[in-house]
Amino acid sequence: MTPIENTVTHQQSSHCESGVVANMLNSQGLALSEPMVFGLSSALTFVYLPMVKVGGLPLIAYRMPPKSIISSVCKKLGVKLSSQKFSNAEQGMKALDEALAQGKLVGLQTSVFWLPYFPEDMRFQFNAHNLTVYGKNAEGDYLISDPVFEHVVTCRPEDLKKARFAKGMLAAKGLMYVMDVPTEPVNLAPQIRSSIKKTAKMMSGLILPFFGIKGIRHLAKKINKLDKKSPQEAGMFLANIVRMQEEIGTGGAGFRFMFASFLDEASTLLDDKALFEISQYATEIGDLWREFAMKAVLYCKKRKNISLQDVVDSLELCADQEVILREKLLQWSK
Repeated sequence: MTPIENTVTHQQSSHCESGVVANMLNSQGLALSEPMVFGLSSALTFVYLPMVKVGGLPLIAYRMPPKSIISSVCKKLGVKLSSQKFSNAEQGMKALDEALAQGKLVGLQTSVFWLPYFPEDMRFQFNAHNLTVYGKNAEGDYLISDPVFEHVVTCRPEDLKKARFAKGMLAAKGLMYVMDVPTEPVNLAPQIRSSIKKTAKMMSGLILPFFGIKGIRHLAKKINKLDKKSPQEAGMFLANIVRMQEEIGTGGAGFRFMFASFLDEASTLLDDKALFEISQYATEIGDLWREFAMKAVLYCKKRKNISLQDVVDSLELCADQEVILREKLLQWSK
């Protein structure tokens, strides 16, 4: 077959969705870093949903739901977003080939489990991994910019089809999307301010006690009651928190560090010293989340005389500092 290779700017990223958006926009001349994409999308949050189970354990998330970064950034920057889902896998693959033949970069939502270029120990049933397809080689394999990896990779059609149409929670149904950047220059300054204000407002949480700072404190109360559970149950509960925070996607501390990088970059762009100081504070909060995770691990392994109360206090401190961060952000964005 005739090879198809479109121009793509590939940068390894911390998180797949923000990384894909940054790469697709940069490839079309709209220069945005991954932290800027993340910050503009107002994606920073905290969610503890005991009624939603992942592997039998409560869902804990540190960012807004999948696809929210894509839709939010495109809306704020006037980027035209065209997306499609498919009931038929063959139609989905045909539509992908047609878009590539037209010279388009195509974003896909996929399942990590079916992507063979992932090492086996990194494959798990997660259906919301984003990547960019930018062509096909002479053998018919797809050329892929996956932001998790340092270099571009290839994937056989049969494997990519399985990844696009995997079943289960967050099933993508072959979701593909194309972005077309505006021809006029984008003024980031007003969008930065509105994005920071929205993030700050969401940090307090909604009416239910599962979101934002309320959610962090609610989780701390649940941890405090683990002494009534068996050591095995307590260990599994804490291990799940640490896994969600440090291993799945970018994690809690990682998203805090990314948001801090956004504030730092924004402070330079706006020449705003006060915003730079807030970015330093946000970085310190990321360090506190890492400290909480470490204490949870040490408690599970019965090391250094870490008590359950130490773990609870560490998480409560994260909540306390996020309250202060929220006030700083609201004050700045008035």
